[in-house]
Amino acid sequence: MALLVGLWGIRRQDTLWGDEAVTYAMAHRSVPRIWHTLAHVDVVHGLYYLIMQGVFGLWDGGLVALRLPSVLAVAAAAVGIVRLGQRLGGTWTGLLAGLVLPLLPPVQRYAQEGRSYALVCALITWGSCLLVGNLFRTEGRDRTEGRDRTEGRDRTEGRDRTEGRDRTEGRSRREGQDRTEGQGRAEGQGRAWGHVRRWVAYGVVMLTACLLHELAVLILLAHGVTVFRARLARPVTRAWAVAAGGVLTGLLPLAAISTTQSAQVGWIGVPDSGEVLGFVATALLGVAFARVPGRVCGPITLPELALPLLILPTALLMLTSPLHPLYVDRYVLASATGFALLTGSALDRLRQSAHAAGTARRVTCAVALLGVLAALVPVSTALRKPGSRENDAFAIARAVQGIAEPGDGLLFMPSRRRVWTLARPDSFRSLADLALERTPVASDTLFGKELPPGRIRARILTRARIVAVRDLEGQPLEVNTREGVKRATLDAYFEECANRTVTQARITVYARPGHC
Repeated sequence: MALLVGLWGIRRQDTLWGDEAVTYAMAHRSVPRIWHTLAHVDVVHGLYYLIMQGVFGLWDGGLVALRLPSVLAVAAAAVGIVRLGQRLGGTWTGLLAGLVLPLLPPVQRYAQEGRSYALVCALITWGSCLLVGNLFRTEGRDRTEGRDRTEGRDRTEGRDRTEGRDRTEGRSRREGQDRTEGQGRAEGQGRAWGHVRRWVAYGVVMLTACLLHELAVLILLAHGVTVFRARLARPVTRAWAVAAGGVLTGLLPLAAISTTQSAQVGWIGVPDSGEVLGFVATALLGVAFARVPGRVCGPITLPELALPLLILPTALLMLTSPLHPLYVDRYVLASATGFALLTGSALDRLRQSAHAAGTARRVTCAVALLGVLAALVPVSTALRKPGSRENDAFAIARAVQGIAEPGDGLLFMPSRRRVWTLARPDSFRSLADLALERTPVASDTLFGKELPPGRIRARILTRARIVAVRDLEGQPLEVNTREGVKRATLDAYFEECANRTVTQARITVYARPGHC
C-alpha cells in the first residue's frame, strides 16, 4: 500500500522544488566537496547528502532516484507501525494503523520529496519498535527472574529436608544443583548481554535519526515521557536514560557546528493561526481516539506511546517560537506515527462494535470510511501536481530561457535564489551571471561566492539588458551591501520592461531607458 501510494506520480510532472535541487546538486558532488561544503552550510543535512551521493553513485536515475529512498522509507515506516500496533493493540490495530500512515497528506507529500524527513520518520518508527520491545522483554525478564528465585528457594528447602535423611543423595543433588546454577548463571549473563545489545540498538537507531535531522531529538523526549509515565522498574528507566544520554552525546558535535550556521533558518517565522489551529485540532482528535477503550498488552498502553509522539515535538517547537522560531511541519513529520497508531486503534474498536451491531450500523460505518477515503482523493491528486510545492526550479529555468535574449545579463536577488540553477546549470549558461565570482561547486557553497559590491555595480553598468530573478512582491528584502547595490543600480540606470511570476519566483527584465 505504502509503495503504491508513494510510486504514484513520483515524478510530479517533472518538477523539482528548491530544496530538492540542493539535494540533487550535493549528491552529484564528490565526498571531499560535500565535506568542505558542510563546513559552510547545511551541516544538519550532511549525513543525508552522503547517503544520496551513494544512491546516485549506484544509479543516476534523475527524479526517481532522488525520491525513491523517501518512498521506501515511508514503506518501512508503515511496516514498523504495523508491528507497533500489533504489539500494543492487536493484529487489526496494527494493520489499520499501517494503512492509515501512508494515506496521511503530510506523509504522502514527504514520501515524494528528495529530502531526509521520510528517512527520519522510518528510523523513529523502528526506534519506537525497539523501545517497546525492550520494555516488554524487560518485564518478562523480571517475571522470569522472580520465578527462578522462588524455584531456587523451594529447591534449597527441599534439599535441606532431604539431607537429614540421606547424605549421599543430598551430595548428588548438591552436585546437580551446582551444575544447574552454573547453567543458570551462564543463561543470566547471556540475557544480560542481550538486554544491553537491544538498548544499544535503540540508541544507534535514534542517534542516526538525529544525525539525519537534529530536531528528531524531540522524539527522544517523547520516548522519555512514555517511559517515565509508565512507572516502570528503576532498572528500565535507568537503561533508557543511559541510551538517551548516549544519543545526546553523539549528537552534541553536530549541534555545536549547526549553531554556527543558524542564519540558515532565519527565514522561519512564528507559526500562523492556521498552523496552530491545525495542530490543536489534530491533537484533540488524537486525545479523543486515545479515550476509546483498547487492549492493554504489556507494560505500556498504545496511548502512552502515541500521544507524546503526536503532541510533544510540535508543541515544544510552537511554544518556543516567540523566542526562536523553528517550527516547520516537515521537521516533525515523525509525529504522524502517533496519529496513525491512535487512528488504527480507534478504527479497530469501530470494527469490533460494527461487527457486534446490526446491518444498518455496519453500512453506516462503511459509508463513513468510504467518505473519508473519497475526501483524500483530491488532496492526494493535488500533492502530485507542480503547484503543490513552493517553487519549481525546472519551471523557473524554462521561464528564464523563454524571456532572455542573447547577451543579456543575469542577477539573482537575493543571491540564495541561485539555488534554482543547481539542478540544471546549463539552462543559464547563455547568460552572464553579473554578480558571480565563483560557482557554487568551485566555492564549496550552495549559492556561489559573489563579487565585491563595487565590481557588481560596474558589471551591471556594462549591460543594456538584464534579467533579474527575484522573490515575490512583499517578501522581506535582504539587508546587505551587495543586495543594496543591485537594487540601487537597477533603480537608477534601468527601467522595468517585463515581469513574469513562476511559482515563488518573479522574473523581471530590465533595460536602459528607451530600450525596452
